[in-house]
Amino acid sequence: MNDQQGSRAHLAIIEILCVCTLVTILVAGLWPFHAPRNNIEWLGKEDGLQFGRHGSIVSTDAFQSRESNHDDLASLEIWIEAAPVKSRHTILAFEGEGQGEVPFRLQQNEQTLIVQRHNIDDRGTDRTAEFRVERALPEGQIVFVTVTLGKQETSIYLNGVLARTAPILGSSRGNFVGRLVLGNSPSASDSWAGRVLGLAIFRSQLPTSRVVEHYKSWAMNHRPVLLPADEPAALYLFNEHAGSSIRNQITGAAELTIPEHYFVLHPELLSLPWRHHHATWSYWSDVAINVVGFIPFGFSIFAYFSSVRAFKNSAAITIALGFIMSLIIEVSQAFLPTRDSGVNDLITNTLGTVIGVVLHRSLRLQTFVLRVASLIDHARPKTIDNIEIGSQV
Repeated sequence: MNDQQGSRAHLAIIEILCVCTLVTILVAGLWPFHAPRNNIEWLGKEDGLQFGRHGSIVSTDAFQSRESNHDDLASLEIWIEAAPVKSRHTILAFEGEGQGEVPFRLQQNEQTLIVQRHNIDDRGTDRTAEFRVERALPEGQIVFVTVTLGKQETSIYLNGVLARTAPILGSSRGNFVGRLVLGNSPSASDSWAGRVLGLAIFRSQLPTSRVVEHYKSWAMNHRPVLLPADEPAALYLFNEHAGSSIRNQITGAAELTIPEHYFVLHPELLSLPWRHHHATWSYWSDVAINVVGFIPFGFSIFAYFSSVRAFKNSAAITIALGFIMSLIIEVSQAFLPTRDSGVNDLITNTLGTVIGVVLHRSLRLQTFVLRVASLIDHARPKTIDNIEIGSQV
């Protein structure tokens, strides 16, 4: 009778473990189950916006490419105060044409400023040139960033001083094309936290002298003194102090809008692993979490099918269910702006399921589960035919 009770306790533990694992994975994979409010606030009496954990802004209209041979020339100015971060986040990006490769992206990684610029090399291969400036965004300091795009080079200025000029391979056109996304990536949840105090976009490569003049003008008057040769495309002063619209000071150009809820402009469904790969601690930490998170799934589901149901192909069924469960979560995440849907997670979750199956086959772990079941059985009141031991018949 004791062996039978121990077996029942063992099976009950497995069933409870399966239910707990499934609930935990679904909550961890889909929380918060909705789009949170857009975490953006005006700075009160100051000009500017504060971006919180989940905040993003988008232009009402797309920036158009030019038909001339100068579509590869452009400049961008932005006043920012970056919040301290330990991973990479997107400050600003353009969606591009056809919702394909993002043509331009400005990012922060700790105190490092990163510029990404799409280009096509001489063989016709799509590439993304990346330029970094270390210690460009110190905590608690307002920095005036200027990025100028030339035919064969990209220059980055900090507070009117040239910090770096880097060449690009091949050609790069239409970098400032499509709708502008501020505080997030157009294709994935990559929200940035900090303050934005001003933003200007130009259809020309500003020379160093104009970069310095603009910086002095921004510092004194909170706006640049524009010349026709600058070819301004947008100027946002963030001086509305209320509301959901940011006016473009250039007549007839796209304005910015603050949606009520946080959003990703073009969420990807099962994005390819290399599209968002960065060899950073944050990236590999996410990989490890995705693997470890599905180990209990593989362990408990395999235990259920091999012990409770006693299926012949328990391992194969468990791994297939791990893949299906991960697929359901990843597809669902495409509709949740705070989550990202990717093939990489599908692979790592399935790997975690495989590891869980292997671990269950370990005799030591099986012995541990049986011992836990035995302890629970001994802790229960002993009965014989539903009559407690020690009672009088």
